[in-house]
Amino acid sequence: MEHSKDFEKKMERKMEHFVKKVVKIIAMVIFGIAVFLLANYVLMWLWNWLMPDLFGLSTITYWQALGIFVIAKLLFGFGGGGSGKNSGKSRHKKKFKTVHRCSTMRRDFEEWKHYDQFWKEEGEEAYKNYVERIKNDNHDTE
Repeated sequence: MEHSKDFEKKMERKMEHFVKKVVKIIAMVIFGIAVFLLANYVLMWLWNWLMPDLFGLSTITYWQALGIFVIAKLLFGFGGGGSGKNSGKSRHKKKFKTVHRCSTMRRDFEEWKHYDQFWKEEGEEAYKNYVERIKNDNHDTE
């Protein structure tokens, strides 16, 4: 008798847990659909506000905005980056970027501090010589 009551309580708790999960899933689906529809409405509103004035395009309906939204998602991805399978790759990329960030350019940049002085002293004359040399090379080939 006691065993059957324990079994009933276990089953009741499992069923409550299952019902809670189902209700949460349904609520998340409804919330996701609402966010999607709201994003589509915002896209239509922004298009009708900006595009006719900026580019002379016509206004669009809600369903046309939905089509633009879907095409944009297909072309440019669904965003989210998220974690999961690619999280190790993104950590590697971040580490690579921080370790090797412009190290060669930093060294070369030190040489640029002399650029203004060089241009004042030799730059214009060197450029004129270069242009003359190009003109002479072009006359020789013609």
